[in-house]
Amino acid sequence: MATRNLGGFLVLVLAFTICEAASVFQPISDSHLSAALELFAPVSGSFGSLEETYEALRTFEILGIDKKPDGSSTTCHSVEETVGSSSSTPKDLLYALRVNRILKCKVNEENFKGIVSMLKAAVNDASSLLDFYYSVGSLVLIKEQSSDADLLLDDADGIFHSIKALSQSDGRWRYSSNNPESSTYAAGLALEALAGVVSLASSEIDQSAIGTLKSDILKLFDSIEKYDDGAFYFDEKVVGARQHHGPLSTTSSVVRGLTAFASVTSGNLNLPGDKILGLAKFFLGIGIPGDAKDFFNQIDSLACLENNRISVPLILSLPATVLSLTKKDQLKVKVNTVLGSDAPPLTVKLVRASVSGSKDVSIENLDLKFDKESASHFLDVLPKTVDVGKYLFVFEVVFHDSEHEKVYATGGRTQVPIFVTGVIKIDNTEIAILDSDLGSIETQKKLAFTSFIQSFIGQETQKKLDLAGHNVVSLSANHLQKLRLSFQLTTPLGQVFKPHQAFLKLRHETKVEHIFVVGNSGKFEIVLDFLGLVEKLYYLSGSYDIQLTVGDSVMENSFLKAIGLIDLDLPEAPEKAARPPLQPIDPYSKYGPKAEISHIFRAPEKLPPKELSLTFLGLTVVPFIGFLVGLLRLGVNLKNFPSSTIPATFAFLFHLGIAAVLLLYVLFWVKLDLFTTLKALGLLGTFLLFVGHRILSHLASASAKLKSA
Repeated sequence: MATRNLGGFLVLVLAFTICEAASVFQPISDSHLSAALELFAPVSGSFGSLEETYEALRTFEILGIDKKPDGSSTTCHSVEETVGSSSSTPKDLLYALRVNRILKCKVNEENFKGIVSMLKAAVNDASSLLDFYYSVGSLVLIKEQSSDADLLLDDADGIFHSIKALSQSDGRWRYSSNNPESSTYAAGLALEALAGVVSLASSEIDQSAIGTLKSDILKLFDSIEKYDDGAFYFDEKVVGARQHHGPLSTTSSVVRGLTAFASVTSGNLNLPGDKILGLAKFFLGIGIPGDAKDFFNQIDSLACLENNRISVPLILSLPATVLSLTKKDQLKVKVNTVLGSDAPPLTVKLVRASVSGSKDVSIENLDLKFDKESASHFLDVLPKTVDVGKYLFVFEVVFHDSEHEKVYATGGRTQVPIFVTGVIKIDNTEIAILDSDLGSIETQKKLAFTSFIQSFIGQETQKKLDLAGHNVVSLSANHLQKLRLSFQLTTPLGQVFKPHQAFLKLRHETKVEHIFVVGNSGKFEIVLDFLGLVEKLYYLSGSYDIQLTVGDSVMENSFLKAIGLIDLDLPEAPEKAARPPLQPIDPYSKYGPKAEISHIFRAPEKLPPKELSLTFLGLTVVPFIGFLVGLLRLGVNLKNFPSSTIPATFAFLFHLGIAAVLLLYVLFWVKLDLFTTLKALGLLGTFLLFVGHRILSHLASASAKLKSA
């Protein structure tokens, strides 16, 4: 079990090393489609409230999932009721109109006209940011869905300044003038509401106010936070507020407001492209959220970034960040938008590739080829200067049309950690027993690891030394001797290879284990001086298994191999010497097969001879025969047996009862116990007493009549 644990730990460490280093962002994939269908599963054909319905439908629309709820007619009915009701709140109207934009329900135009005046009045009387957000947002949606309603705001400048009055000097916003707390999430709502005011204005908004708002946006981006992988995000600063939101919902709100405002205003916001790209990396870096609300915020925000006027982020991704020299893997790079759409014509340049932590450059200034079928850029074969190891590849995207540089954000040069793996050669593997005093070699054996490792990776190579029967060596030593193990590791290019892990383990027959690190001084070697290790070995003599573990994240033939046995003769343990630790008990051992229970039954007692048993049986029958003879001697006859029906019946029952008592005696002898027999005899006795009394009364009466006659 310890061997399996060490092997599993080795694999886990190597896998974690690769995953930790490979911080590569990938665009939306098919996994998001499957997750959307699972997270937004309708119940009885409906997604729930209109807000939840909108989030599901909007997610499906962005991902291209052609699926509408079975109860769309019910949903449309709810939309029509909400739009046609005078008691509907602006928030209800907003989500009803959003659902209607996707489902295109048959809402009566008169209903649109009826709510426009109510929404305009709500905008003019609004005192909080949410009131402006819901009312203006609803008017914008009606403008998209109806051509007859009068939607222009006469006092757009006044409304704009009323919303702007809630802004703060750091770019954040308050929810109302009575609330001193400012919020980053509220800034996104404010920008979205102001974008709606601009699109509904009957005349052009004061450009100085627009310029001031652009400055506020730049101040807001001054507070943006950053991860080490280049992802940017906004976090809510309000602590303990009812409206507090997490980084995902806060960043999503800002992205919606920012892209909405940019779409209705002219000019440039002068936002750095690396921050827009960083926002995209933040949403892609969180993977696939397990909550429907978070999933919607992620997909909707990425859709906003996909089609924004500021800068469209392009994601450089690698299908694989582990390349095998043995399999001659190709380096492949893809450049897509956040939703996976194709990028404009461009060239991916491999600026340089160098071993991590080294200044030596292995690859420099190579243009990757483009494959139209797979829409990927690739490098046919890695140059011969590339050996196994962890590399840092630096890529740069060069547009064929320079105008695209103003439209797309690539983040400049992109650094990607890549692992180049290969088969490591293991040579000159020797194990020897040395005399401690003279240092002379008493026993030396060579180990052919080559055949084992090549068979492990499925390749055939010529064995360096045929050691049939010596792959598992057998050694013996005492406490005055030493064990030496040495081997060499070389890369495919012949360079000395230093693995992350090289361990030698001794395991006693009592399952006590000892692990030693194999040192590296140009050649891997470990010398175990048993005289200095007797205390660590707990003075345990006997057989020890020898196991060698060599592993690295770039070593394709990492191994954990039992190389032999060593029989150690150690001195007796002193009285105060440390005792071996108790070995853990396997918790599953109690479910294993139990020890076999052997039982010897007592020998049967000796029985008497068969003749004696038959004689005894005959003697038991003698009384019955005597009884019959006695009846004959008494002259028993049936002359007095009654001839009448009723007396004859009682006489027959009386004799039958006598026979039943005799049968009960037989059963008692053969089978029944005393208590059962007495119970049955009591019942039969009562029966005989009754019928016997009747028949005897009849006989007495007949005798009296005979005498009187």
